[in-house]
Amino acid sequence: MTTPDSSSSQKPVRRGRRREARQSEASNKSLQQLPWGQPRYLDPPVEPVGAEGVQRIHEAAMRILEEIGIDFLHEGAREILAAAGCEVKSGSVTVRMDRAMVMEQIAKAPSRIVLTPRNEDRALVFGEDYVAFGQVASPPNVSDLDRGRRVGNRPDYQNLLRLAQSFDCIHFTGGYPVEPIDIHPSIRHLDCLFDLLTLTDKLVHAYSLGVERVEDAMEMVRIAAGLTPEAFEASPRMFTNINSSSPLKHDWPMLDGAMRLARRNQLVIVTPFTLSGAMAPVTLAGAIAQQTAECLAAVVLLQVVRPGAPVAYGSFTSNVDMKSGAPAFGTPEYVRATQMSGQMARFYRLPWRASNANATNCLDAQATWESASSLWACSTANANIIYHAAGWMEGGLCASFEKFIIDCELLQQYAYYHQPIGITEADLAVDAIRSVGPTGHFLGADHTQERYKTAFYSPFLSDWSNFESWEQAGAIQTPERANRLFKDVLAQYSEPPMDPAAREELVAFVDRRKKEGGAPTDF
Repeated sequence: MTTPDSSSSQKPVRRGRRREARQSEASNKSLQQLPWGQPRYLDPPVEPVGAEGVQRIHEAAMRILEEIGIDFLHEGAREILAAAGCEVKSGSVTVRMDRAMVMEQIAKAPSRIVLTPRNEDRALVFGEDYVAFGQVASPPNVSDLDRGRRVGNRPDYQNLLRLAQSFDCIHFTGGYPVEPIDIHPSIRHLDCLFDLLTLTDKLVHAYSLGVERVEDAMEMVRIAAGLTPEAFEASPRMFTNINSSSPLKHDWPMLDGAMRLARRNQLVIVTPFTLSGAMAPVTLAGAIAQQTAECLAAVVLLQVVRPGAPVAYGSFTSNVDMKSGAPAFGTPEYVRATQMSGQMARFYRLPWRASNANATNCLDAQATWESASSLWACSTANANIIYHAAGWMEGGLCASFEKFIIDCELLQQYAYYHQPIGITEADLAVDAIRSVGPTGHFLGADHTQERYKTAFYSPFLSDWSNFESWEQAGAIQTPERANRLFKDVLAQYSEPPMDPAAREELVAFVDRRKKEGGAPTDF
């Protein structure tokens, strides 16, 4: 496991506030987990369509941009693109782009992005062979085994943030882990960002939903990190994700927010919402071509707004059940679409976001196999940014506390899988093999005893006892163990330290913006 270098990130103005690198270890002493750090892929990515297939998808995406065009429902965005040489006919919202211009703008985007949250020890690299996991984001409902399924609320929202802070395999928050419906929409972003910035010290996401929410979010992130406006803009400190309204449309709130973030050098991930058979062609090649065109159209806009602005290619292509129209995830189509998306992102030299998704309604075998398939797709395709990595249920309609824990177990296994394998003389163990010989065993060997605590992955959920021992212990199954564990972790949680002056300023900002009315609730 490695951590990104911090030499390229701007230091905060307030000094002496380096956080303890093992905050979650201190607050959760009983939790067996790998230390904080970003995994790096050991294996080359799976590339199912080959170089010729990538070129053909690229050509199709260029034809979509040149011949069909993308609707930009933002007059200012259309004016910017028209001034840059795009075709925008009078009275039309459709923008067409010449492929030479598209490729010229995409070449300006960085292939490696270092993002530094208020705790500089939590800096992340997006790109190259790095991977970062984020918890579930944006479901309207939440569930656990004790109280069942319920509408999202602030206490559950806060507890999910506490879990995200406590687990070192969660690197960032990709949005609200559940939408707290009990907070009025006009001020929800203020309370939610305050909780994000105080209950965690990891990288945060802000929703790109219009002027006030984005401007408030950037100011709150700046205040929490103790940065001047100039230092905030010197390097990425936060990020957002925008979705196109597939097929072939970008709407006003997301475009406006994305442009505001890009102007201040903050990361924008562009993720078309392309489900094959519904919002995209039923064929994988067609869906990926459309996804690519929709993504690149917004990337071009953001590069025109600020050349070199940090952007990422986002993929969310799966399929629907053609009998019901319901979204399906963790399917063979999802795996291949994810792997193909990785090929396209690397073709354009852009960092790349994918997701851990499933469509199950309860904690059953389907939940496990669909998430395992989704994560395997991300792993084999070398995804850099994995949204919804822990806690996603019901196709994104519910955040589950137990599923969060179960997914963290999977994430730890994938992180451990990608650790480098030692090939030193001691690792080869010829002397240990000689000392054990043909009649001994390795359980008591010095070579084993010196390494047994670190030699193998240590799960925090798996029960590898025999049936009789398991039955004597109460026949506890994985969801019940996960239920117990998330409660134990919450009981041991301690809030990460924050500069008192920064917190005071943050509280004052939130109070002032609430008095001013927050953000409008209509667009």
